[in-house]
Amino acid sequence: MAVGPFNPSRLSLARRRRGLKSEDNLRGLASVLRFPMEFFYGADLIEATADTASFRSMKRMTASVRNIALGAGSIALLLNNWLEERFELPAPDVPDLSDAAPEAAAEAVRNAWGLGQLPIKNTVHLLELHGIRVFTLAIDATEVDAFSMWHGRTPFVFLNTKKSCEHSRFDAAHELGHLVLHRQGAPQGQWAEAQANAFASAFLMPRASVLSMAPRFPTIDGLVQLKKTWTVSVAALAYRLRALKLLTEWHYRTLAIEIQTRGFRTKEPNEAPRESSQLLAKVFAALREEGIGKEQIADALKVPPDEINQLVFGLAMTAVRGANASAGTQSQHHLRLVKN
Repeated sequence: MAVGPFNPSRLSLARRRRGLKSEDNLRGLASVLRFPMEFFYGADLIEATADTASFRSMKRMTASVRNIALGAGSIALLLNNWLEERFELPAPDVPDLSDAAPEAAAEAVRNAWGLGQLPIKNTVHLLELHGIRVFTLAIDATEVDAFSMWHGRTPFVFLNTKKSCEHSRFDAAHELGHLVLHRQGAPQGQWAEAQANAFASAFLMPRASVLSMAPRFPTIDGLVQLKKTWTVSVAALAYRLRALKLLTEWHYRTLAIEIQTRGFRTKEPNEAPRESSQLLAKVFAALREEGIGKEQIADALKVPPDEINQLVFGLAMTAVRGANASAGTQSQHHLRLVKN
């Protein structure tokens, strides 16, 4: 039974006492951690940190779960650098609106990106089109919805694959809100979360569009049909109607109770198909033509192949021409994203 903090010097003494070499220890650690031994001989990695990343529900999140997510983020940075050496990816086009109110910021981003009042067909494609690197988190923990961060001039968004399409879209817009509104400081705390929520709501459901389509007396069944217009959850649509004063407080509370009673907070009705990455699909298609699959990429980065798959919407497939091609070969590819 542990009686105090771990003392690494005692581990070193025990290792020497048993005549174990450093490589013996490393081989055992590599086996337990499921990382290849070569990973531990590389240069220092650029790591994602809690100081620069935005996390929702910090109070419910354990340090262990947070570190798991940040660890995935660090490997994503490694993968992104590898991809940028081989592909000309979209340049970041995310305005800094730190001084704007969330509703005004959402409208400004929509105008800057030429969206007007139109519904957003695919949030992942849209973010990628404007230079945001979007990766997935295969973490079975409800307290990790998503997180985002800036690395230098490049913005990153990480989405939990366990969420419904509607909730994942809101998470993507929420993290875009952090990137737009909180670029100058650590985006943490209830105030920052409330701002990002308000931004996401306005970004996905623009005011004029909602005002023109809202029914006089919304019902749950009516909202289930109406939510398809913007591909949002029933709960998010009800909240937006209240924010725009299209629902009284009493009416909103009544709808919220029914949403809870019918289980729509955990199981979204008429769930839309999950979104995926257009950019990464093109990247891996180009790599497959050169005979490079996830195994070769993982070997180049010295990480387990599953680490790659869990970050890229499951799009990294086995190479089609065997292992003759080298993932270390650097040839610049040009990608073109189709505007959604």
